[in-house]
Amino acid sequence: MSRQSTPILTLSVIAAAALTADRFVTPAGGVPAAGASCLGVGRSSVASGARQPVDVLGTSVVETGAAIAANALVETDASGRAVTLAAGTVLARLAPGEVATAAGQFVEVILLPTRS
Repeated sequence: MSRQSTPILTLSVIAAAALTADRFVTPAGGVPAAGASCLGVGRSSVASGARQPVDVLGTSVVETGAAIAANALVETDASGRAVTLAAGTVLARLAPGEVATAAGQFVEVILLPTRS
């Protein structure tokens, strides 16, 4: 479980709600619905109305919502945590050597551009 990352592009959003670090964030600065499209991964916890830096390109550390196999594609759960892709939007892929055995772990992911 990695705590390193190599962000290439970090943008900021105004939080529409309290946001937790290392979780996916919507373009509107909110907590995403399960399987939703996201802007990227928030780098810090912030209160509603505060500016949050969001990694949108490169690699980022994200909290897991369940076990995730090596090299798996991931989507978001309803809390913004990474889970194995089911029927949602592909947001990222686990970086080489990363694996999660349970929820609440932190893994490095390669962020993938979304179309929506």
